[in-house]
Amino acid sequence: MNTEPEKPSTSRSSSSKSATHQPSDYAIYKPNSRGTGGVIRFEINKAKASVFVDAALQSGEKQFDWEKKITMKWGLSDLGAMLATLQGRQPQTKLFHQAEKANSAFEFSARDDAQRAPYMMTMSRQDESQKSVRKVSIPITHAEAAILETALRTAVIRLLGW
Repeated sequence: MNTEPEKPSTSRSSSSKSATHQPSDYAIYKPNSRGTGGVIRFEINKAKASVFVDAALQSGEKQFDWEKKITMKWGLSDLGAMLATLQGRQPQTKLFHQAEKANSAFEFSARDDAQRAPYMMTMSRQDESQKSVRKVSIPITHAEAAILETALRTAVIRLLGW
C-alpha cells in the first residue's frame, strides 16, 4: 500500500506516462500531526534543460497545497552547488533566483545536532505585489540525501546528454 500523498500531474512533462514508465521526479514528503509539514519535489525536464523544484505546505492530513506551490528552475550551476553540499564539499547551498514578479530562495544545510535531522531544506518565495513570504522547510535524513544525490547526479548526466 502506498502511503505517500497523491500528487498532481504536471504540465511540464514532455510525453505522457504509461504504467511501465519510470517517474521523472523525486519528492520528499514530510507531513506532521500539527499540519505544518511540507513537501519538496525535484523533476527533470530535458526539453528545458532543467530540474524544476516545487515546494508546497501541508494543507491537511497527508494533503499539500499544490495550488500555492513555490517553483524554482535549476540549471547545471544550481545542480552543481547542491551536489557539492550533498557530497560534503561545502556545508550549505544557498540559491537565489530573481524574476520580474517574485524572488525565490533555496537553502540546504548540514546540521551537527545529533537530536535533529542531519540536513534542513528550505524554499521560500516573495511576490513583488505582496510583501509576505511563503516558506516551506523540511528536515532531510541521510537516506533521503543519498537518494537525492543520486537523482541529481543522474539529472546532470541526462541534461548533458552523456
